[in-house]
Amino acid sequence: MSILSPTVELAKQLISRRSVTPDDAGCQELMIERLEAMDFHIERLQFEEVTNFWARRGTEGPLFCFAGHTDVVPSGPEEKWDYPPFEATIADGFLCGRGAADMKGGLAAFMTALERFIEHHPDHQGSIALLITSDEEGPFINGTTRVIDHLEARNEKIDWCIIGEPSSTEKVGDAIKNGRRGSISGDLIIRGVQGHVAYPHLVENPIHLAAPALNELATEHWDEGNEYFPPTSFQISNIHAGTGATNVVPGHIDVQFNFRFSTELTADQIKERTHEILNRYGLNYDIKWTLSGNPFITDKGDLVNACVESIRAITGQETELSTSGGTSDGRFIAPTGAQVVELGPINATIHKVNERVKVDDLDTLSSLYENILARLMVQK
Repeated sequence: MSILSPTVELAKQLISRRSVTPDDAGCQELMIERLEAMDFHIERLQFEEVTNFWARRGTEGPLFCFAGHTDVVPSGPEEKWDYPPFEATIADGFLCGRGAADMKGGLAAFMTALERFIEHHPDHQGSIALLITSDEEGPFINGTTRVIDHLEARNEKIDWCIIGEPSSTEKVGDAIKNGRRGSISGDLIIRGVQGHVAYPHLVENPIHLAAPALNELATEHWDEGNEYFPPTSFQISNIHAGTGATNVVPGHIDVQFNFRFSTELTADQIKERTHEILNRYGLNYDIKWTLSGNPFITDKGDLVNACVESIRAITGQETELSTSGGTSDGRFIAPTGAQVVELGPINATIHKVNERVKVDDLDTLSSLYENILARLMVQK
């Protein structure tokens, strides 16, 4: 059997720990042991059932941070996998297992890039940090957002942050996320009057009442988007009404919907325009709003330029700046003033059965991280 690179070997060790959110299953202690050997100061930050840590090497600015998560989504039925999801199997040039791409492969690449960089540049400028949580795949209440609150309370500011989320599409480095759309959801209840379908004059059918308003919400032109973001989208994700009987008009309809929005709109503007549409139809309704995150963008500058130049130098390709996909923990870090990008493995198999990552891609990713560190943290 061929000798595995340090990055692949560490990724295997992380994947073999069944860290289904919010359980860390010892992944962070494995990382901490290696970080302490590189003279990082460690703060273990436990909030409720969530395990987090903040590690920092150096006391001066600028502060560069790698951010990520050790938790993974459940595997689903293990018998549907070609290989056991928590045994980290190498087959046909791939490392297979839950978290291989999202994002234990990225964590392993962080660590080995740091080990090589610090060996060659023990007196690097500024400070280097890691912010690691076990709550990215879960409710996101006691993870990165709580660590950021902890740092903000003492005015400890991140200047540059790379999140190791799987950003690539076909080749490592072909895309980086330099922002994310905002996400706001609504739980809408529209009330009518329940009764027998044979007596329409005695009922108010909430399904009939809701339909024109929902159609207008779905066809509304919310904005044009901009250079970095597509137009804001509205999607209904669930509708429920009725008692199960064919002869009963329901008393209410429940609707769940979500907006993915650009920097052209604020959450408050979305709420206001939604209420305006619903009010035009004279509906008796309530909405419970949940803001998962505001949109953010990192424009071209030190961090984006370092990533683009490193990808060109290591892989020979030009990268695409993208804001597509769902939310990430970048939504908690960017509002502090940090430049934030996501750069990680290919995302084709994340959250799927048979999640996997090319073995060679992990070593490429580690080289990219090391090269970016050298561009930002070594005095020219």
